[in-house]
Amino acid sequence: MPPQVPHPEPGVPDTRGPLRYIWWLVRCQPWRVLRGSVLGTAWMTGLSVRPYLISRAVDDGLRAHDNRALLLWVAAILGAGVGLSYLGIMRHRTMTFVREDATARSAAVLLRQLSRIGAVLPRRLAAGEVATVGGSDIGYTSQVLTMTGPGVGAVIAYTVIAVVLWSVSPILALCVLLGVPAIALLIGPLLRRLDRVESVYRQQQGMLTTRAGDIVAGLRVLAGVGGRGLFARRYADRSQRLLAEGYRVGAVNSWIDALTVAIPGLFLATVVWLAARMAVTGDITIGQMVAVYGYVATLIVPVWFLLEGSYQMIRGRVAARRIVALLNLVPDDVGALRDADGPGTKPDGGGITTVPDARRPGVVPAPARPADLHDPASGLTVPAGRLIGVAADDPGEAIALADRLGRYVVSDVTWGGVPLTGIPLEQLRARILVADHDSYLFAGTLRTVLRARGASGDDRDRAGSDDDPSRDGSGSDARVTAALRVASAEDVVDALPDGLGTPIDTRARTLSGGQRQRVRLARALLAEPEVLVLIDPTSAVDAHTEARIAERLRAARAGRTTIVLATSPLLLGHADTVAHLREGRIVATGTHAELLERDRGYRQLVARGSDALDSEDFTGAEGALR
Repeated sequence: MPPQVPHPEPGVPDTRGPLRYIWWLVRCQPWRVLRGSVLGTAWMTGLSVRPYLISRAVDDGLRAHDNRALLLWVAAILGAGVGLSYLGIMRHRTMTFVREDATARSAAVLLRQLSRIGAVLPRRLAAGEVATVGGSDIGYTSQVLTMTGPGVGAVIAYTVIAVVLWSVSPILALCVLLGVPAIALLIGPLLRRLDRVESVYRQQQGMLTTRAGDIVAGLRVLAGVGGRGLFARRYADRSQRLLAEGYRVGAVNSWIDALTVAIPGLFLATVVWLAARMAVTGDITIGQMVAVYGYVATLIVPVWFLLEGSYQMIRGRVAARRIVALLNLVPDDVGALRDADGPGTKPDGGGITTVPDARRPGVVPAPARPADLHDPASGLTVPAGRLIGVAADDPGEAIALADRLGRYVVSDVTWGGVPLTGIPLEQLRARILVADHDSYLFAGTLRTVLRARGASGDDRDRAGSDDDPSRDGSGSDARVTAALRVASAEDVVDALPDGLGTPIDTRARTLSGGQRQRVRLARALLAEPEVLVLIDPTSAVDAHTEARIAERLRAARAGRTTIVLATSPLLLGHADTVAHLREGRIVATGTHAELLERDRGYRQLVARGSDALDSEDFTGAEGALR
């Protein structure tokens, strides 16, 4: 059976603030929260029953020498203990369900958001921030929901005990009523300070996590260039600064923990001393004095829960603030629409409200047929169905161009005269694919990795496992094999013990750099997009392999739009048209041979800075240059 997903549709969170987000988690499970509040209230209020029963046992049984009454009150005390045990178990069980439900719901909401915003995420948040939000911050936020159970019960139990004490002695009741607010006044400034230092600590923790991830990802390169020690020292320095910040958080926490124990203890001693003096003077009975002691001792439990809840609220609010910041990221800044959320959605301040397609302003469908792409920022026009090469002096400009063509940033790019910003993202992502040479490879069998999103056409919607070759017949593996051949990656499959069924770890670290790059290219080809943008797809392969890929790529993508951003003469030589991108603008277009003839800058670029060859020599020697 497939694994059960706790919240396949987690709902629309309220992202207007951290407390509103926490309240949304409460509203998502109202009956469970209500049950936890009732059980918590019954348990805490029931704690005050036993002191009353003990006082009656003392006065009516021991002092009156009535064994029958004593046995009855002892039985009542035992029964109350059993009942309180049951209530405590059910309260804890219910609140555990509440926290776990909130954790699963927050995780589902964040996962949906991460998949929705896509390429915006690394530009707005560091990887470490995302890791800490998805890890500890979700747990801290869920802990706040404890306030809805024992927290509510603590307030009610405090009120009940104050009323009971008033019936015994107004002076003792006033001590209780004034003592707890005094505790809050003493701890309040510490809680505000904790809010500040916790925020700084969590931010620095995210930055350090990012640094650790970067070091691990580039460890092999750092070792090769001798930079491993340098980065290790920098990480150690950052870690020491985080340690110092952690000590600040720990110092505040230690004061809060100490006061949480010490103040209620002093409070208890004061009330007991007053009760003992009143018993000596005859104002209250011995049994009542015992009851007062029990009431005040019981009162420590709700007071502790209130103080602990305050601490959890501070920490949870800091965590929820970070979650809300991530949830408020949008795919782009085009208008107020969030068309990646589904058919017609827009924010309403408290989440996302559905808007019928007919009422969505500025939304136009993608061109029904293959059409030209035009980028006004660079002046590049990509005719439909052609293989276009773009050679950029600055690799950053090439990546920026790919981001504009794939609508990963706001731009004025048009597709068939239609602005990309007006086309629903779902339509764009289905027909335009930007394939980075270093895109992420998930763990799984090689077959699963290659078909991570499924091939286009009928294969996308078929049920079953991607690892089952019989799922959709031999045609599927035939298509995979064809894509591997175009990417010149047949040797990758041949070298693996189980071929396409061989498990590959995360990022395919067991493969070489060139093998990973060819697997990525095969995966992009399997998607069969109408428009394919390839960013330097052969930078990690040798010249002979690159030549085969260039020739096969042209044949495989015949009749479909393909844009290759590279400076390799082997790739550019097979393009229908080549554009030279310099300082963000197209300065020359033509075939590869034409640009070699008349564009000195282009000739230097594809020759890797060598100007020793003239155009005729360069054309014959371009294979040797790689």
